Parts: sequence; structure tokens; C-alpha cells
Amino acid sequence: MSPGTSEHASITSFRAALERLGGRGRVVVLPDSVHTAALAAEALGCDVGAIANSLVFDADGSPVLILTSGAHRVDTAKVAAELDVERLGRASPDFVRRHTGHPIGGVSPIDHPAPVPTYLDPWLARYQEVWAAAGHPSAVFSTSYDELLTMTGATPLDVA
Repeated sequence: MSPGTSEHASITSFRAALERLGGRGRVVVLPDSVHTAALAAEALGCDVGAIANSLVFDADGSPVLILTSGAHRVDTAKVAAELDVERLGRASPDFVRRHTGHPIGGVSPIDHPAPVPTYLDPWLARYQEVWAAAGHPSAVFSTSYDELLTMTGATPLDVA
């Protein structure tokens, strides 16, 4: 950061959580115009598959966080059957913020008010470096599949 500038409080909180959990990645703030996995990958110079999308779903009223490769779409029927829930639906912005503390587009894999059951797409293991949201729609951080697994306590799950 340059002198005289301040970062959003959610990014500062994320940095503290990352450090507390032993994460070694760097946080990058991207232009506001980078709001899709494809645009983020282009800005970061990586494959879209190396972008870990943090998707919050409403699983029969409870939150579920799925960290999936930017190359995949979550098969909600398949995942609902795997998780033994009746319905895995798109969560509202209020539901997402209430359970993660972050807005849609900025949900990080960590730093939530309370633990959220988390599932990690094994496809991400194909990449040495993975990028995920850092608590704000413009912020991402570098990590690895193994580090994500450790920091989040996620369960690997084929979601596509």
C-alpha cells in the first residue's frame, strides 16, 4: 500500500485471519472491473481454472461454502445428493453476508463470523498457485490447494 492510502476494513480483517491461520499468500487488490473468474484470471495472468470461486449456497436453510475452480459450474443436484440435503439453492445477498461477513463477489474461504461447512473442488489441486477472494470484491489472495484445505478444514468434493 502506498503512504496515505487505507484499505477496506474487510481486507484488513482478512489479512489478520490469513496470518493467524499461517497462510503465506499475498493479497492483491484488482480493478473494480474484474468481477468474473475470467476477468480476474486475465488480470492475474493465470488460467481461469486457478481461480477459486467462493460460492455460498442455502442448503435447506443452512449455509454451505463451495470453493470451486473457475473452470467449473457447480452441479447443485449432484452436490445436494452428496450432502444429503433436499435443496441446494442460490443464497440471497443478505444470507451470504450474514453467514460469511462478506458480500457476494468477495467471500473469502476464511474469516467468517462462525464456521461454515466448506467443500473444496479437487480440480484446484492441478494448479501450483490458486487465487481466491480476500474478503472484498476487488481483493484476492494467492494460495495452494493444500493450504486452502488446511486453513478451511474443507472436505474435498467433486462439484461439477
